[in-house]
Amino acid sequence: MEKKATRIGFSEELAILGGENEKIFVIDADLGKSCKSDKFGHAYPDREINVGIAEQNAAGVAAGLAAVGKIPFVVTYAIFASLRMGEMVRQEIAYPRLNVKIAGSHGGMSPARDGASHQSIEDMGVMRTIPNMTVIMPADYWSARKLTRAVAEYEGPVFIRFTRDSIPIIYDENTEFEIGKAHLVRDGKDIAIIANGDTVHVALEAAEKLAEEGISAKVLDMHTIKPLDVDAVKDCAENIGKIITVEDHNIINGLGSAVCEVVAELGKGKVKRFGIPDKFGESASYERLLEKNGVSINEIVQAAKELSIDFVEVF
Repeated sequence: MEKKATRIGFSEELAILGGENEKIFVIDADLGKSCKSDKFGHAYPDREINVGIAEQNAAGVAAGLAAVGKIPFVVTYAIFASLRMGEMVRQEIAYPRLNVKIAGSHGGMSPARDGASHQSIEDMGVMRTIPNMTVIMPADYWSARKLTRAVAEYEGPVFIRFTRDSIPIIYDENTEFEIGKAHLVRDGKDIAIIANGDTVHVALEAAEKLAEEGISAKVLDMHTIKPLDVDAVKDCAENIGKIITVEDHNIINGLGSAVCEVVAELGKGKVKRFGIPDKFGESASYERLLEKNGVSINEIVQAAKELSIDFVEVF
């Protein structure tokens, strides 16, 4: 299976968008090479502003540009975009609802060997709690391209998260995505697996293993966790009743929490969350870190079986 990093998809689409719309600017915090925004900078140097290692200033510059009608993309690591820039994002971008796009690369455990300081496991949760903020994570190269374009066309502040490593390509250039609407990757009737980002392919492989054992799993790519596709979650809870969420993020206040909130208010269904169990990361290979935190095909398959048994016993 062909693999590409989502940050590559972002880079390529952003460069295309730059040629189509002169209002688009990139604010770089001296990480253009790592985040791949340098492609835009080489093509349109007069619309690329490198503020250096000064993420808070990047937020302010972007807010100023948006205030005069430009469409700025702040590009940095997800850990810096969400935490170092946090107050400025809240006060200067989200509060006045300015049209700023924040592209956080190296999200989740993907800066694997860089250790806990660079592994961003809180970013989507932080951004999700800020009013007016839209929060998105593409699942592969093509969805990264399509959602980057959708973000550029969307009016209002957006945080879009990418990961560092190459991951399997799930979609093709003809697949379409809508902000706030889950994408059905695989239909099923026995259990629903809701994932986002680079864990969508893990969910798909788990679904294939479950199919071999006679269990039909529905797989949803919940690329937008805010606004969440509430109707899609309710459909899973009402018509299937058993849901597994999978994410490369702290299970607190991420995708799993968002799904649980809907299910709890609905009063139907049962949810099992897979993600980082509220602890800091460590240095290892990306695959090893995910497995160590339970984000693995075998763990998901086992949980699906147990959830099905428990559900039958309860209901």
